[in-house]
Amino acid sequence: MEEPIVRVEHLSHRYSVQWAIRDINFEINQKGILGLLGSNGAGKSTTMNIICGVLNQTEGTVYINGIDTRKQPVEAKKYIGFLPQKPPLYTDHNVSEYLTYCAHLRLMDDREVKAAVESAMTRCGIAHFSKRLEKNLSGGYQQRLGIAQAIVHNPKLVVLDEPTNGLDPNQILEIRDLIWEIAQDHAVLLSTHILSEIEAICQNIKMIEHGNLIFSGTLDEFHDSVKSNTCIVKLENAPAEGELGNIPGVIKVKKLDEHSFRLQLEQEGEEVAKRVAEICVNRGWRLSEMQMEKVSMDEIFAQLSGKRVVDKF
Repeated sequence: MEEPIVRVEHLSHRYSVQWAIRDINFEINQKGILGLLGSNGAGKSTTMNIICGVLNQTEGTVYINGIDTRKQPVEAKKYIGFLPQKPPLYTDHNVSEYLTYCAHLRLMDDREVKAAVESAMTRCGIAHFSKRLEKNLSGGYQQRLGIAQAIVHNPKLVVLDEPTNGLDPNQILEIRDLIWEIAQDHAVLLSTHILSEIEAICQNIKMIEHGNLIFSGTLDEFHDSVKSNTCIVKLENAPAEGELGNIPGVIKVKKLDEHSFRLQLEQEGEEVAKRVAEICVNRGWRLSEMQMEKVSMDEIFAQLSGKRVVDKF
């Protein structure tokens, strides 16, 4: 079995007297996109900064490609490409000059730099802007340049912090496609507040809240982590709301139109839903449709992080 590119063991960090993260453990595979979720202040930026060598942890160990980042920081960083929330640009350089400078910062062999810069520009769709000053690029192309500097040395791990921040919808789709392409032969760690972005491109998710890792699994497992307890029923011969509310296991009823109702059920709602269906049929309400409502990413995030969920009733 392939060794993970990142292994985080018992990672903890304290600012002054307060712990930002506490005893975090996880691994990142050699390829694919891992989404890192968490509320503001949850500890995800601290975790990313430690992995990238920007911050020294208080406790625990991070291995990049099997290398201890504390014992051999320079060697470990050769395998990492990092795009912070704001691309680290030198706006009076042109695109080619900047990427050449970044390649040298990564201690690349001088003989490999020119080809690496050309490859990064082509891959990120900015080769036609090679002589343009960075300050004259649009926001979307500055973001592409930020990603290009993160991959110019062909790292095994690419860490992207809010990579679509401030972009328009078309630019967001283009950057998502670029990230997906990069993930075909790199590991990508993606931090974002846009849950639809996680849903669109991430295969796996880690969620940090109050400094603790509270979820680790696939996107499907994330969706299944919170079970739905509301359903929509459509009754051709609909009774009064009160009669539906009197069914055992039904907590609340909301009339949506003449024939449709939203029912809030007790936990393990699917079992209650079966009972509701039987009663609707037995009482001649002519049940024509019944569907458990899908729990949205926003609702799952809110419940896992302990925040209040919006009441649909």
